[in-house]
Amino acid sequence: MQGPSGHFPSAVRNRARHRATSTLGRPAGTDRMRVLIGGGSGFVGRELTRLLRKKGHEITIISRQPGPGKITWNDLEAGGLPPCEGAVNLAGENLMNPLRWWNESYKKDLFSSRIDTTRALAQAISSSPSPPRAWVLVTGVACYRPSQTAIYTEETAWTPFDLLSQLVKEWEEAGRLSDDVAMKTRQVVIRPGAVLGREGGAMKQMLVPFWLGLGGTLGSGRQPFPWIHVSDLAGMIAHALESAGPPAPEAGVALPPPEVLNGVAPVLNTNGEFTQALGRALRRPTLLPVPAFAMRALLGAERAIVLTDGQQVVPKRTLESGYQYQYPDLQSALREIVGS
Repeated sequence: MQGPSGHFPSAVRNRARHRATSTLGRPAGTDRMRVLIGGGSGFVGRELTRLLRKKGHEITIISRQPGPGKITWNDLEAGGLPPCEGAVNLAGENLMNPLRWWNESYKKDLFSSRIDTTRALAQAISSSPSPPRAWVLVTGVACYRPSQTAIYTEETAWTPFDLLSQLVKEWEEAGRLSDDVAMKTRQVVIRPGAVLGREGGAMKQMLVPFWLGLGGTLGSGRQPFPWIHVSDLAGMIAHALESAGPPAPEAGVALPPPEVLNGVAPVLNTNGEFTQALGRALRRPTLLPVPAFAMRALLGAERAIVLTDGQQVVPKRTLESGYQYQYPDLQSALREIVGS
């Protein structure tokens, strides 16, 4: 599946250039949309808000605190869904919060912050007399079992095998709309890998040690490292919101499940390749590997697996949808992030 350069074969890459038949349908045009974003104050939410406003859309953020252009989750529960053409949920406790120990309280917060907010939005959509035309839920690739050989597309069947995959299962189930509402509202699930950007995510924690020459591979370095630049993740969400969905099925025909897009770059990399590329971008050595046992001791085994293991995830449907990547490889992504 993967060529010697780490990219997919040309036949797969050409889907992005030639805009093959789209699973999302034709673009819905440039109509101004009102978009509601749960968790819009976070790292990805800020990037998405900037992009959508640049495109001329009107944004309302659901946040824990009220403010201009915001409503609270309590407002949503009490007053219902405000008028909107698109809804997105990005809310959730940071999995790699360095200030939180890995314990039962933290695990409970990881589940409730994602599942409760997703269910609240899905219920508000279902109760609305005028539901939005698109509902986008952003989850993660933790549903795919770590492997150095298996390749996962959006069509890969999976079942939960650990805590984080169980989280993804319950998270996505909480976002499912009833059949009658899904006839009017297209459901899209985006599963991103590690989100890279200078203003947050994993990069914010890694840049300082790498600048100091203290960077290195995590574990063996051979584990797959599915990733996406934050601008491309925001672009995928906007693409899903703005695209016309497939026609509704005829009466009596079962509705298909939500559309799934793997939110990863169109290239397969390992942690070692990422480490070397970041070191080159910063012009710093990467000679200090972090052993897997140290990661497990620091983060907890269930959380460390995100860094010490990984999955080879292919954005098959994302490419077929016609989405055009801004940063399709590590070199271009890291140049933008570090400004080199």
